[in-house]
Amino acid sequence: MFCTRALGATLTVITLTAFAWPAVRGPDDPPEPGGLRDRQWALTPLDARQAWRTTRGEGVVVAVLDTGVDDDHPDLAGAVIDGPDLTGAARAGPPWGRHGTAMASLIAGRGRGTDRSRGVIGIAPGARILSIRIALENDDPRRARFRGGDGRSLARGIRYAVDHGARVISMSLGCGGNEWEGTAAERRAVRYALGRGAVLVASAGNDGAGPNRRNFPAAYPGVISVGAVDEKMRVAPFSNRQRYLSVVAPGTGIITADGSRSYVIGDGTSSAAAMVSGIAALIKAEFPAMSPAQVRRAIERGATHAPAGGHDSAYGHGVANAVRALEQAAGSQRRPLRAAAPRRASGGAVRETAAGASTGRGSGEGVGPRQLVCALLVLLVLSMSARRLLKSRRCSYRPPADPEP
Repeated sequence: MFCTRALGATLTVITLTAFAWPAVRGPDDPPEPGGLRDRQWALTPLDARQAWRTTRGEGVVVAVLDTGVDDDHPDLAGAVIDGPDLTGAARAGPPWGRHGTAMASLIAGRGRGTDRSRGVIGIAPGARILSIRIALENDDPRRARFRGGDGRSLARGIRYAVDHGARVISMSLGCGGNEWEGTAAERRAVRYALGRGAVLVASAGNDGAGPNRRNFPAAYPGVISVGAVDEKMRVAPFSNRQRYLSVVAPGTGIITADGSRSYVIGDGTSSAAAMVSGIAALIKAEFPAMSPAQVRRAIERGATHAPAGGHDSAYGHGVANAVRALEQAAGSQRRPLRAAAPRRASGGAVRETAAGASTGRGSGEGVGPRQLVCALLVLLVLSMSARRLLKSRRCSYRPPADPEP
């Protein structure tokens, strides 16, 4: 978690160096045991793969307000729009952009890896990232004297994101210190973004086992506040518990891209917020006219593992789920989700019949179900009419014509 003024929690990281990536595979391919994608456990409870049958977030720009995003990482190649640096501090040294790169990979990672194989894939791998640098890394030696430039970097970043086409704004950051009430400039910026249709998502905070302070920007009205759960869907001890919490999402043992072109494992509500930002991007891609409030409700109503009372300060409305959120969005817009695009068959295109079954056409299409039925009927007629066939070897048979497209 990062803040433009003060910060109470860090991203726990362990560099991953022991992976041997397999040959190039697509993002929908099942994970191979021991592979990097196999360790992205969060994809399963979020139902990301099923959601990709409808949309991957194409056409949506997600602004990542963070420490900067390294567009040189293979998993993010071609996905990053370089925005302004509002920190007032030059990019220097290895610490630059590690946290921002990690969050960007969870939102829109392309899953290419260092050898263009699998790598980290985000929840919305078709979306693009607008990188806006508003904070320094925790281990940056300049952090002690840096206090967010003029103190308004977050507010300026939000406004820049809205004015440059971001439909989702991801803020895996927060404040501690004595400014728990936020700032007037940030409140105005949040209202500005919401009024122009941008969805804002923020991490709930990582001091739930301690002071459990209100965390900004997560506490601003209209912002989707996200807490963290582990692999057993239990609330992580560090996840802040507040009445304004919207949902929770995976936030322990999360593999992400690293600014040094490698990978790290991290714990925190930062990762959870980034994944929910990816879900918001999927919704905005499929239903671009939905308001921020409608998107928030779709995510909350689509949550799984809902608490007994429907909401509580630790679990929010439950665990965010991409498919259910899309279904809720579709219901609110009174239209069904798009079906999965049919795959191409070898030797010809695949088309849908009136009954919904795919039918191969073109050269080398092989035997289809209608032809098989006809062949069986011919064999039956032949076996029952053996005598007649002995007298007359002529047999005319015309199979039914293919259905019209």
